Amino acid sequence: MASMGFLKRLLGGTTPGQADEPWRKTTHGARVLVVDDSATIRAVLGRMLEVDGYEVVRAADGESALEMARAEPPAMIFLDIVLPGMNGFAVLRALRHDPVTQHVPIVMISGNQQATEQFYVQRFGADDFIRKPFGQMEVARSIDRLVGFGRLALRESANVVSLPVSVPVETIPAMLANASDEPAPIGVPELAA
Repeated sequence: MASMGFLKRLLGGTTPGQADEPWRKTTHGARVLVVDDSATIRAVLGRMLEVDGYEVVRAADGESALEMARAEPPAMIFLDIVLPGMNGFAVLRALRHDPVTQHVPIVMISGNQQATEQFYVQRFGADDFIRKPFGQMEVARSIDRLVGFGRLALRESANVVSLPVSVPVETIPAMLANASDEPAPIGVPELAA
């Protein structure tokens, strides 16, 4: 049964009594680099981020991650510690020493249960740490913290346009073009007798 809890957390399910919290998000369409040697983690974490409106790019090793981050710096990076070849600590140090990437927020991720790993992550300059297995809530909480610390820009609220209850579909584009940022007066639609 423990594996069901893991899957539920990984896929972002909530447990009974868990309240939905309004997490702050960064800019819609922000580019996020996910670095992990596990294709499953890259796919699942990438999908969690895409659902929240982020553009996701993926790397399976440290060398590829450095190339991608230097070529087009992302808004943030999720970086696994255990990677083939160059490990996550070495990638973190390289990113922090490069003027192009030194200011990019980095969240380290690891399945290792050693508390010392989290200490070294902070010492080497990571912005946050998430322990595997993680779910949608841990990812959202990490982004929320980075927004709160000013490391990521806050996503602006979308303008919502209210349409009358019975509007012909062909008139919607014209109504949207003439929409203003001022809220429309709320009216109660008339009901047929």
